[in-house]
Amino acid sequence: MSDSLIRSSLVMAAGTLLSRITGFVRNIVIVALLGTTLLGDAYNVGNTMPNIVYNLIIGGALTAVFLPQIVRAMKDHDGGSAFISKLVTLVISTLLIITTIAILLAPLLLRLYAPTFDGREAEITLIFMLFCLPQILFYGLFALLGQIANSRGSFAPMMWAPILNNLVVITIFSIFLFQYPDLSIGNISDSQVQLLALSATLGIIAQSLVLLPVIRAFRIKLRADFKWRGFGLGKSVRLAGWTLVYALITQVGFLITVNLTTRISKEASLLGLEEGLGFTPYQNAYLIFLLPHSIFTISVTTAILPTLSRLVQESAIERVREEMQRALRLVGIVAIPATFFFLFFGESIGRAIFFGIPDEDAKFIGRVLAAFSLALLPLALNTIFIRTLNAFENTKSQAFSNLVINAIATLFSLLSYLLLPIEWKTIGIAASFTVSYIIGLYITFSLVRPYILHFSHRGYLSLYLKLAAISATLLGFLAIMGQLVTGNLVESRWGNTLYLIAVLLLTSLSYIKITRRLGVTEVSEAVGIVLKGKR
Repeated sequence: MSDSLIRSSLVMAAGTLLSRITGFVRNIVIVALLGTTLLGDAYNVGNTMPNIVYNLIIGGALTAVFLPQIVRAMKDHDGGSAFISKLVTLVISTLLIITTIAILLAPLLLRLYAPTFDGREAEITLIFMLFCLPQILFYGLFALLGQIANSRGSFAPMMWAPILNNLVVITIFSIFLFQYPDLSIGNISDSQVQLLALSATLGIIAQSLVLLPVIRAFRIKLRADFKWRGFGLGKSVRLAGWTLVYALITQVGFLITVNLTTRISKEASLLGLEEGLGFTPYQNAYLIFLLPHSIFTISVTTAILPTLSRLVQESAIERVREEMQRALRLVGIVAIPATFFFLFFGESIGRAIFFGIPDEDAKFIGRVLAAFSLALLPLALNTIFIRTLNAFENTKSQAFSNLVINAIATLFSLLSYLLLPIEWKTIGIAASFTVSYIIGLYITFSLVRPYILHFSHRGYLSLYLKLAAISATLLGFLAIMGQLVTGNLVESRWGNTLYLIAVLLLTSLSYIKITRRLGVTEVSEAVGIVLKGKR
């Protein structure tokens, strides 16, 4: 395994880990303040809308398509400053227009994503949305500055910057929680809603602006430049076209998910159920599910994409295959044990993390997490194959793969909503996501295979079988013993948390020792670099 790939991945993983830890604290505070029912859904729909619009219009292009172009521009006599300045000017100008249009269309967006909301919950959701939508501009600025840094081999700042965002939100929401511990859809004021939304927006602003000194350190001279003709931006825009189709497909799928889960929340409220069964539990379970993916898989794929782009430009296909094999083996050492941990200990994880809400609400989040769990490895592999298509600048195939995945998820989500009892609907929608990625993985690999030719699966499938056997045995045994031995200990929140920590420690140490004995070098090399800072 390449030292440079592991080291780059681990540096980013460390930043992402701290980011996700603070992100978890942020989500815990938000859920404790707003709950998992209608008020929580109102905030989450409003605060998610900037992400939806941003990713729909331009997000995929900034995080994938433009990076190979920026890498190519580095060979220019000015180190790419002219190209990057024009690109930044174009992107910011576009985002300003998009943000303005989104704010004007906010009532329509509300009707699309939460059509069953009416009365006070609709008013609150709209206020959250209006004050959060300016985040679109700063999401774009953050992504573009981060890709510029990545093209220079600097991956850590983009992974560490969200920590500042989380701290801003944690601080303001904690003050609210101390002063207003019993907020609900019926007693929250418009000014309180506005302040909470502004705090979320302020966090995104801080996250993006903190990258400016990083870009200056590379001596890239950014300036407003509206002379876009003749600098290769046309190719970037053409490539972005299919990426926008990709994003559109993703957001249509997410629209259906939000629509269905907010309907479930409304139905539960009308039935007099006190548990949160809709969008907020779904979103929080999804964020936990994404933790190992964001920390490790995204770090690996972010580190490998500039290398793949250069190798493709050099027509070094054999090297491309080697880098893919390394990445596929590396992501498995985290994705596989995390899968079984989520599957066997979902409810315990929900109770340990979301201690500020009723026990049944926390358990339900854990059950949704368990439904997501088996998608973890397929999602990781799909991400690597998509990044490989990015390196070959084939965005059309990415869009087709995404269409298949979202079509499958939508079909099974609709069936779950129509056929399952209300307490199982959201769990079924999460399981639909899992099924879609298991099937979609084959589609994505079929699309990338013509580019890489003679790609062998033996290099990583045998490793996956070993890791799955080890993880399932260790975690399955501990789950059974936990039910038989701990008894009343795990009934309390603190007892459950201590039990979960013990499971993590014991499993991690055993996992490292067993994989070392079986000759799984990726685990021992990664651990060695963490402990010693070198091979």
